[in-house]
Amino acid sequence: MEDKKDAFILWFKDLRLEDTPLVGGKNAALGEMYSNLTPLGVDVPQGFALTAKAYEYFLEFNNLKEKIRETLKGLNTKDVRDLQKRGAKIRKLIRSGKFPQDLAEEIKEAYLKLSKEYGEEATDVAVRSSATAEDLPGASFAGQQETYLNVVGFEKLLEAIKNCMASLFTDRAISYREDKGFDHFKVALSVGVQKMVRSDLASSGVAFTIDTETGLDKVIIITATYGLGELIVQGKVVPDEWMVFKEGLKKGYKAIFSRKLGKKENKIVYSSKGGTKLVKVPLEDQKQFALTDEEVLLLANWCQKIEDHFSKLHQRLQPMDIEWAKDGKTGKLFIVQARPETVYSAKKPTEWKEYKLKEKGKVILEGIAVGSKIAVGKVRVIKDVSKISEFKPGEILVTEITDPDWEPIMKIAKGIITDKGGRTSHAAIVSRELGIPAIVGTQKATKVLKTGQEITLDCSSGNVGKVYQGKLKFEEIVHDLGKLPETKTQIKVNIGSPEEAFKNHWLPVKGVGLAREEFIIASYIKIHPNALLDYPKLKERAKRDKKIKEIVEKIDQLTEGYEDKSQYYVDKLAEGIAKIAVAFWPYEVMLRFSDFKTNEYKNLIGGELYEPKEENPMLGWRGASRYYHPDFKSAFELELLALKKVREEFGLVNVMPFIPFCRTVEELQKVLAIFEDLGLERDALHNQTCSKLPLECNHLKIYLMCEIPSNVILADEFLEYVDGYSIGSNDLTQLTLGIDRDSELVANVGNELNDAVKSLISQVIKKCKEKGKSSGICGQAPSDYPEFAEFLVKEGIDSMSLNPDVVIKTIELVAKVENKLKNED
Repeated sequence: MEDKKDAFILWFKDLRLEDTPLVGGKNAALGEMYSNLTPLGVDVPQGFALTAKAYEYFLEFNNLKEKIRETLKGLNTKDVRDLQKRGAKIRKLIRSGKFPQDLAEEIKEAYLKLSKEYGEEATDVAVRSSATAEDLPGASFAGQQETYLNVVGFEKLLEAIKNCMASLFTDRAISYREDKGFDHFKVALSVGVQKMVRSDLASSGVAFTIDTETGLDKVIIITATYGLGELIVQGKVVPDEWMVFKEGLKKGYKAIFSRKLGKKENKIVYSSKGGTKLVKVPLEDQKQFALTDEEVLLLANWCQKIEDHFSKLHQRLQPMDIEWAKDGKTGKLFIVQARPETVYSAKKPTEWKEYKLKEKGKVILEGIAVGSKIAVGKVRVIKDVSKISEFKPGEILVTEITDPDWEPIMKIAKGIITDKGGRTSHAAIVSRELGIPAIVGTQKATKVLKTGQEITLDCSSGNVGKVYQGKLKFEEIVHDLGKLPETKTQIKVNIGSPEEAFKNHWLPVKGVGLAREEFIIASYIKIHPNALLDYPKLKERAKRDKKIKEIVEKIDQLTEGYEDKSQYYVDKLAEGIAKIAVAFWPYEVMLRFSDFKTNEYKNLIGGELYEPKEENPMLGWRGASRYYHPDFKSAFELELLALKKVREEFGLVNVMPFIPFCRTVEELQKVLAIFEDLGLERDALHNQTCSKLPLECNHLKIYLMCEIPSNVILADEFLEYVDGYSIGSNDLTQLTLGIDRDSELVANVGNELNDAVKSLISQVIKKCKEKGKSSGICGQAPSDYPEFAEFLVKEGIDSMSLNPDVVIKTIELVAKVENKLKNED
């Protein structure tokens, strides 16, 4: 074969990543995968690339370089109208050019060879542009140039190649290079010609080997829609989404821990005239996932292999942005593109910026949050790209949807809000790269918001982005993680919502000391477990009882697709638990079983049918006393089944449960008997030898909340049955001082700093040490009172679990106390 540098055409099988200067990052990556990963079972469609030399040859043959330079002289990218005018002129020049005869012959020969390989006279191909500077970490040109699908025949192929070449000078590409400081002629264009995958008859999508919102690299996120994949990239569809736990996948677990059904109203399919067209998706298909679990796991395995391979090449972890397609004729899956993820891989690993609102406001709109920042500014509603010249720097762009033509104004926006699109839409991808917050998929932003209106765009609180009326004050806190000291006392974090876990995964903690089930039940599930267990009976009663009918209708709406309604409870609870466990893998995540009081359970759908009226729910039917009770035992078993699923199906063996509000040793024995009945038996002997990190063993530890004086007085007996205590200082204070913590009338009587409370905690820590059991605290006290945290360190507690916002300062405080104690010794 001739020297690669002199070739006009190179086949994927001959390309490697080091050929990026010749064929661009996209084509080089395809060659790298085709050569190295197809032997490992990763299917990549065959194809070839026109090299940068072919592009240069085409420009020289048509004498275009000087004409383009002249057209770009004096360009100001902020003058959108002028940019549009110059860009259109350059593209017309390129499309009017002619192919040199020898180059055209080579293209024809390669196309016929590819067609013959697939047993066709003129096969259908995807024609994709690949700029020679694109897809480099820190400089993502992804999406800057065009892709043409279902191109059939030699003449159509030549036309598509010219269009690709012209797309190197789209308005947004010109603007991007100018702003990034790239010379327009040091960036050349390669064109990839790849056998089409008939995903118009099946599905396609995008996968990331990192959570693109938070930078959590322990997950693979796969999205899917019906038909060809352009709708996902354009943000015109909310796709199905799956999350897969990487470590569980590697160890052979069915590690899909989250599934979300998207809104797949439209799809792009082949047009009989060539090219593509948009059609409606039947309602029945919209309600089905576009992939099976087996296909998701296969794709996830491929994504992991791709990340592993490119990480080895880059000699560091290299998260990847991957496009896949399913062939509707053969049923086979294929990887059609892969590029480095360029946003989080470029971040400084020791620095983290946190954004917080400093005041409350009125929420006027919600959608999918992109990023974690806050922006304040004036709205500019633009419904059509032809009007983008009206946009002013520093405004918040509000539109129905964006595509690459919007990029010249996106880069000068403070934030972006769209009606349509999901987490992998164009608006989401570009806003991440630009480092500005966006809220996508609001469905009604262009109707609710008005040009000139002042708003606060808030993406700081997890997956749900909120738009507040008016300008609210906020703060930006920079954390330098590299300067934090190590502490002997393990610092853990208290987590309520799964979204909170992803958002706070960066915290330098040794796991989660309190993961609350209540938030998952109230926000994810919303239905009383007994109402789900009794669903068949309720359905029958609904025929004659209007109130029951309303409850059944709400259950039907939330549990659509579930024949067994109790399985909905198990699945949703498992998903919420898993998100917390993945975020802090491989450290231990201590899961507290449900500790709703009767009045709180009553607020769930159907709750009033099952909950008694209690005068003081705080001291009533809660915690352990519910779990073995005939009226709740079956509901508690659903919690245990969710725990089993998280540990045994997803492979998240770092989840360890603890039992709240257990009044007597007899109660503890009854609860543990239910564990054993469901195959969740504690292995006390193995737990003494199982290393804490990494968690290579899957043996179960069980902890107990120490929050009742009886837990202190009878510590010797309670600790025989569990692996340690987690001190609940809130309830322990309430029951020690006889204070109803819900009553403001006695709130000033005392708190955790009271000597009686501290005396009990001191006793517990000493007793745990005597017994060789762990002692920790997950109550509010060390988060609220620095002097209480100091007291705990002096007493020798093993771990402290804190609210996320005080973790950093408490680590610094604990380190000072430990150093002081060391010096005193």
